[in-house]
Amino acid sequence: MVKKKRQITVGFVSLGCPKNSVDSERMLAEIVEAGFAITPESYNADVIVINTCAFIAPAQAESLEVIMDALASKADPKQRLGKVIVAGCLPEKLGRNALGEIAGVDAVIGLDKRDNIAKIIRQVLSSDRPVVALDESDEQGCNRILDDRTRLLITPGHWAYLRISEGCNHRCSFCTIPAIRGRFRSKPPELVLAEARELVSAGVVELNVIAQDTTFYGCDLKMQDGLAFLVEKIGEIPSLTWIRLMYLYPAGFSPRLIETIAKSERIVHYLDIPLQHISDDILKSMRRPDTKDRIIKLIEDLRSAMPDVVLRTTLIVGYPGETDKHFSELLDFVRWAEFDALGCFRFYPEAGTAAADMSNQVPDEIKQQRLDEMMLCQQEIAFAKNRSRIGDRITCLVDSVESKLSAKGRFYGQAPEIDSLCLIEYPERRKNTLESGRFIPAKVIGSKNYDLIVEPI
Repeated sequence: MVKKKRQITVGFVSLGCPKNSVDSERMLAEIVEAGFAITPESYNADVIVINTCAFIAPAQAESLEVIMDALASKADPKQRLGKVIVAGCLPEKLGRNALGEIAGVDAVIGLDKRDNIAKIIRQVLSSDRPVVALDESDEQGCNRILDDRTRLLITPGHWAYLRISEGCNHRCSFCTIPAIRGRFRSKPPELVLAEARELVSAGVVELNVIAQDTTFYGCDLKMQDGLAFLVEKIGEIPSLTWIRLMYLYPAGFSPRLIETIAKSERIVHYLDIPLQHISDDILKSMRRPDTKDRIIKLIEDLRSAMPDVVLRTTLIVGYPGETDKHFSELLDFVRWAEFDALGCFRFYPEAGTAAADMSNQVPDEIKQQRLDEMMLCQQEIAFAKNRSRIGDRITCLVDSVESKLSAKGRFYGQAPEIDSLCLIEYPERRKNTLESGRFIPAKVIGSKNYDLIVEPI
């Protein structure tokens, strides 16, 4: 009797932002198609692939911690972990020094080499020599247009990310993205639409459109109002219900884009617009093209065109040179704008960025004080908005069924994985017929911290 050959097992850890998640999904598909078995027991696999993030210091620290844990398991005779492969942004940031910085790994893979993951796994399994798969032909990192079709989704099957471009042309003084992910390049519209159709045909009803700068889409292709054109075409795909736009650089909004979003029945009135600050002094130092007046006008224009619009933003506190006056100006702006959701980060001096070398750095304790004050301010706004929604009727997308009497979902104003949830409570007198991926009519009956409590109608 011929003994069946044991299938090679691969563990996979995905870290970082939605753009990283798309890369992970592509690698997972390549791994499965090559005949390897994905295992949830990552530290007992023949190979573990760690797709890293290195955007800011805490993200890089998390990536290094996971790598060190994997290397410790590899050295532990009680564990079965064989090889450790590090992929994604950290190798791109460290370059060929990656093997020295994280000694003991068996391969480092840059972003351009993502689709070679199966070949690299075979290489490390057949040799004890470390593999370096980096494209260093361009000092700004990878510059190829990646085809993200054929993915093994790590999101629930009813929603997915749709990446429409890669890289960034802006040179914000605090950001490492251009150095890691290269120059901005839009995917051709036909490639985006092909991927969107593929995802929808697989059961996706919500597409979350992502990029480093979504509003810049098509500019490198000499398209006018490229994003407006693209989302109109995506909106024509049958069976797609929600299109959500993320990472909308404020300077890129046009009247046509606002009109397109306002009139569409499928583009949800939810906009994620990272502003970073409101003080003209700080915005100028950050090398942002925005001004306070233009940002305020944009918010007014959006709310005029879409009274039901839900706005999310991201801010940085403790940027070099930020005085108490600058911070008070930012707080006053947040109180005026009343964002539905807000993410706030302390400034981190990332090596290689202009802001890291500025002399007027803000002490860490003041950064933390300002972060705490900002988040308390936003908490009051968010809790008040939740209370004001009690009694509203909403359409809720069920994400997961927790029990016979409860489930979790979202209304259009809640983006997956980053925002609050709808806690769906089913009355005991009624039989629970909820299924993940289904839209249900519901009524808001209360709130719990940032989450809404809703009851199916």
